[in-house]
Amino acid sequence: MRIRIQRIHPGAKLPAYAHGPAEDAGMDLCAVEDTVLEPGVPYLVATGLTLEIPPGYEAQVRPRSGLALKHAIAMPNAPGTIDPGYRGEIRVILLNLGREAYTIHAGDRVAQMVVARYAAVEWVEEPLADSARGEGGFGSSGN
Repeated sequence: MRIRIQRIHPGAKLPAYAHGPAEDAGMDLCAVEDTVLEPGVPYLVATGLTLEIPPGYEAQVRPRSGLALKHAIAMPNAPGTIDPGYRGEIRVILLNLGREAYTIHAGDRVAQMVVARYAAVEWVEEPLADSARGEGGFGSSGN
């Protein structure tokens, strides 16, 4: 799949698969400037990129497991969605859940992005068919 992309910052890196698309679903997104993440404060981290996602697709921005495990850095809106009509800069909301400040440096991998197909929905208001599960949810499976 070919997707139009623009670098709007001279230090922007194109999203890239660490091990290639046969092994990785997500492409790394990198920061374009240094940012100090103070504990408990959400920050918008710039990537310096804009995209033109085709209709019927979205780009999902997801956290990096290494940042979460090693430094308690999370994405409070994970996964973030980049809609096909959005043309602004791709930015990542990061939250430091640790006890000490953590510095993101320009060029650091801060998130991963997966491009996925979605189905357009047309709602039909009418009675629902019965199912074996019915209204069971929120712990009804015994776990």
